[in-house]
Parts: sequence; C-alpha cells; structure tokens
Amino acid sequence: MINGRMASADGPIKTFPLRGIKDSPPYLHDGRLLTLEDTVEFFNLIQGIKLTEDEKKALVAFMRIL
Repeated sequence: MINGRMASADGPIKTFPLRGIKDSPPYLHDGRLLTLEDTVEFFNLIQGIKLTEDEKKALVAFMRIL
C-alpha cells in the first residue's frame, strides 16, 4: 500500500541500451543536446547530481567505449 492505494508492478521499466550511444546524436527526445558532454552536463544540472569535472569526463569516456 502506498498512500492508501494498492501498489502493483505494471511491468518492467523499459530503457534504451547505451551500446553505440556515441554514434546516435542528437540526444534527448527533442534532439536539443548535440554531444555526450552536453547530455552529461544537462542531467548533472537538472538532477542536481553534482559531478566533478573529472567524474563528467570519466562518464563520457565510459559511454564512448560502449
């Protein structure tokens, strides 16, 4: 029960694979993010993740090798 209502799973959460993500710009549903760096910075700001510059570079490097 959540907030007095019965909670049940509607099924698995569907996510897109990250394999080959470097080859599929632009990013986001409306194509406003042109690079992986832009995308990481966008989510860093919007989600308040507070990644350091080194962490952002490491994340982009990781996505480039997928």
